[in-house]
Amino acid sequence: MATLLHVLLIIAIVVVAFFVITFVVYFFNLDMKLTAAIEPILLKHYDKIDRDKHL
Repeated sequence: MATLLHVLLIIAIVVVAFFVITFVVYFFNLDMKLTAAIEPILLKHYDKIDRDKHL
């Protein structure tokens, strides 16, 4: 019985930690800030790709 409670406690801690992390990402808009930081690198890469210009 103690093992089951220990496992449930660990699961509860993981769920709460996941919620806190996702809330911080949402609150500070960190996903879009990361995307804005990576965008110039991605644009430089995609500008180098040859395109088929025949229609």
